[in-house]
Amino acid sequence: MTYPGRNITVGAAVGLAVLSFVAGGFFAVKYGNAPRLESGVANAVESTESPAKAQNAPPDSVELSESQLKGVKVETIERRDFPIEKSAVGSIDFNEDLLTQVFTPYPGRIIGLFAKIGDEVKKGQLLFTIDSPDLLQASSTLISAAAVLQLTTKNLARLKSLYETRAISQKDLEQAISDQQTAEGALRAARDSVRIFGKTDAEMDRMIAERKVDPTLVVPSPISGRITARNASPGLYVQPGNPPAPFTVVDISTMWMLANVAESDAPAFKVGQEVKVSVLSFPNRTFSGHITTISSMVDPTTRRMLVRSEIEDPKHELRAGMFANYVITTGAPERSLAIPLDGVVREGDGTMSVWVTADRRRFTKRIVTVGLQNEGYMQLLSGIQAGELAATEGALFLSNALAIASR
Repeated sequence: MTYPGRNITVGAAVGLAVLSFVAGGFFAVKYGNAPRLESGVANAVESTESPAKAQNAPPDSVELSESQLKGVKVETIERRDFPIEKSAVGSIDFNEDLLTQVFTPYPGRIIGLFAKIGDEVKKGQLLFTIDSPDLLQASSTLISAAAVLQLTTKNLARLKSLYETRAISQKDLEQAISDQQTAEGALRAARDSVRIFGKTDAEMDRMIAERKVDPTLVVPSPISGRITARNASPGLYVQPGNPPAPFTVVDISTMWMLANVAESDAPAFKVGQEVKVSVLSFPNRTFSGHITTISSMVDPTTRRMLVRSEIEDPKHELRAGMFANYVITTGAPERSLAIPLDGVVREGDGTMSVWVTADRRRFTKRIVTVGLQNEGYMQLLSGIQAGELAATEGALFLSNALAIASR
């Protein structure tokens, strides 16, 4: 069959169509227009290579590139000493065994104050003065006794001269001697009575010479320490032992650490055990001390017991009421394998793992059993041997890399 105006036969047309289809397939394969074919080839290649890699790689392992290795630190697992310790929390307080309430020895009205709360005072330093009627009476007696002694001394001297001329009898002379000795004894007693009020010999001599009574009673600090309470004010009438005390002074060379520890920990605590205390105000320091008292009863509500320790504070840095943590050594230290805390990862199921390596490039996860913590290290009880290499920094990165690779 032929078409009008055209010299193409039906057979020729069919042949040209077949040729075009074959050529189109060739160009599609050659120049990338056949995605299905190319995808099939890639899948075939992948299916022949991936099983070989999976068989050669250890399970739970990660191989890092050079750039990734810069974020991972590797160290040799070694042994360290782990002290056997118990920790507790509590607060700092004044050492009440060294606390002194300063009362006046005699009643009277306060006329002067010379210290305030927070002041550090020395032993014998003036705290306050009072106008004391008892001191007034004792001072008056002192002046009178001094005058009587002066009179009897002059009288004795006069009678001695008269006795030499036989103007008086021996009995009169002996009576004068007795009166003079009595006056001496009365003066000594009067001076002792005034000395009790804190007056010095020079002050008493001045009172006698000037015939002037000084009723001011001086009350000094009986110890060196810090003023922790002041209940005194000018004009306040105070009496011996009548609370509240005008001043309270505490020796702050040592402080108390008070902690309520769990009942289950009670057998581990003993009087005399060493204590290391840390407070928030000095985060990089520890204060040393020892246990002085363990309560003989357990609180029925909290099931806790009081443990009191005496803490050395030579620089007077601790303050009552400070929140504190302390660690008590309860046994001899254990020497065990250890790894820095950054080298341990807590898994989702609660197990602990480390990452070990032989070539410092491929890391394998290892489940371990951990124990105590001390100074930034974790005790390793099982799962690893001494001398093995492990990641001490970047362990969490390795764990995340494994999780991503497993998806």
